[in-house]
Amino acid sequence: MSQSADLMELTEDDIRKHYAAAVAMLEGVDHTPRIAKAKETPQAEKSAGLGTRRRFRSTTPGLVTRSTARPEGVRLIERVEGVGEDVLPSAVQASVLRGLRRALAIALAAGEAFSEATGLAELKKENLAGRVAEARRAEFGELLAAEALAVLFTFANATSFLLASQASEVSVEIGGVEEILTDNAQLALHGALWELDQDLTLFATDDAKLVATVLAYAEQVMEKVALRAQNAPRLAAFNSASYRVEADNLTINGFTPAHAAKGTKLTMTFKKPNEVVGNHIAKYQSMKLAKMLMAYDFDRKLNPFAELGGFIFTFMGDGAPGTGKTTLIQMMAGLVSGYCETAGYPFRYQNLSTDNIDSYQGKSGQNAKAFINNVIDPNVIGFGTIDDIDQLAGKRGDRQSSAGQLEITAVLMESFAGANTVVRGNCTFGMFSNYPENVDDALRQRAGARFLVDGPITRDDYIDILALLMGKNHDIPLGDHTVFAAQEIKKAVAASFEGHSKPHEDGLLRVYERVSKDIGSLDTIAKLGTYLKGIQEADHRFTGRAIKNITDAVKVRAMDFELPDEWMEEPDLFLFKGYDDKKAMIQELRQPITVDMVIQEINRYADSEFRYADKSDEVAIANMVREFGLSEEAKRRYLEKKG
Repeated sequence: MSQSADLMELTEDDIRKHYAAAVAMLEGVDHTPRIAKAKETPQAEKSAGLGTRRRFRSTTPGLVTRSTARPEGVRLIERVEGVGEDVLPSAVQASVLRGLRRALAIALAAGEAFSEATGLAELKKENLAGRVAEARRAEFGELLAAEALAVLFTFANATSFLLASQASEVSVEIGGVEEILTDNAQLALHGALWELDQDLTLFATDDAKLVATVLAYAEQVMEKVALRAQNAPRLAAFNSASYRVEADNLTINGFTPAHAAKGTKLTMTFKKPNEVVGNHIAKYQSMKLAKMLMAYDFDRKLNPFAELGGFIFTFMGDGAPGTGKTTLIQMMAGLVSGYCETAGYPFRYQNLSTDNIDSYQGKSGQNAKAFINNVIDPNVIGFGTIDDIDQLAGKRGDRQSSAGQLEITAVLMESFAGANTVVRGNCTFGMFSNYPENVDDALRQRAGARFLVDGPITRDDYIDILALLMGKNHDIPLGDHTVFAAQEIKKAVAASFEGHSKPHEDGLLRVYERVSKDIGSLDTIAKLGTYLKGIQEADHRFTGRAIKNITDAVKVRAMDFELPDEWMEEPDLFLFKGYDDKKAMIQELRQPITVDMVIQEINRYADSEFRYADKSDEVAIANMVREFGLSEEAKRRYLEKKG
């Protein structure tokens, strides 16, 4: 893969010349905290009944608001090497210190490049000579603050990237960061090192927690600095440029965190498409989506399918227990993993599970956000699944939903269709549930596509699945049947789509028949819109988002083709071509949109919503009936006992 033309290289000479300054900072700096307060570790009382002395507070008028905090020596090398019992530094401690030195040097080099690009370097020289013009003092201050934010974010970004390989399952909660200073870049770094030292004092009791504390601190700094940078002036030069550190394979793209482009080593059992019996539409769309992901262009950071329409960013698979949702996940993950292995692309698969629900306030949301960020990383092909989402994401207004479940719901809603959601086309998220009616309505509607996982349906399906699961270790004759002939995907899918020419759910069928009787055949945009309005009158949850999901599904149907297998097997034919070539090749395969496609997709989507609503209402009614029955029985027994 070639590098993008807008990358500016930070050479090794640019970085290594700052090593001495970086080491000096790690050896020791004095810093007086401006915003944060020192975090004190619990200390034993020096004598019974006498506590530690309170901090001195000046009574001199005019000095009351002046900080009386003393400058504190920050010696990170000593702090890191003092973790644990061993008097000699461990390999992990050495890696952390080398990572911090490298990150500081990269940050200083990026700050230097920013200064040169914005004219700040000249203003610094004029300031040393006392010659900064009065008219430019405000500009000088703004540029210093902008450089401080850029350097601070780059330091945290590089630290997180360089130490990612040292991370383990251990995590720590350090709380928020406070000492974010923007007077100048050097003071910003001193403040960052001071607060990191404070956190290491409290949390770094062994090597695993040392790494976890440094990474947690870097994540918190990036989040807070990026938030501050949204309203800060003079940052265009940093936001618009990309700095490349070739030796570390690190690209700094403004205030976007960089992630090490490493894939997840999967240990799941993969399933081949012919091992998925039934579920024709779901299987077909999963196979298409797996190949769509591979069209992603790592240089342009965009997928032609995302630009042309037809890319599925989020989908929901629902069906009764035992119909094959897990098998579908195994099939799709296996396909993408195999394609990525052939092309040499990093593949990352993650599942959000009940382990991510935490009793600690805010931690569940953080876990969900980390899951999203890992999958959407633009440097990898990502596949994220949320199995049994009805158990993970709480339904707002439901008294049974925990605070952690509601946090996860909020994060997923914002990430899947929030104001800041950017669909690059490098990843997809699948939500699966046996009880989709228990999923929050707004979250469920953020699923752009619906996969009805209905399992084996026909007689041939049941013969096929029996033959598949029985294996070959028997002598029972097959009989009058051709194994898997009914699973021929194109024929089965065509029949499945045609089956949606009319609605399946009774409530929707009544709407369809009434509208068709009033206005005739649904063959124009106006008539189709009238049908949609009729659906909305029958179900108030059928909103504009539903229309968007339907039109997206129609665009997917326009892309109703599979990229040829040879394109996946021989990457030079498609995968390694330039973005414009890929886009042109895809456009040649695109099909025209027809009225039948639109009607079928309206019915498919609306059927699922009516199915969820009917189930939800029926469950609620059944629960109320049961409660009334229990009350009546309890009352009867009480009166019998009393009388």
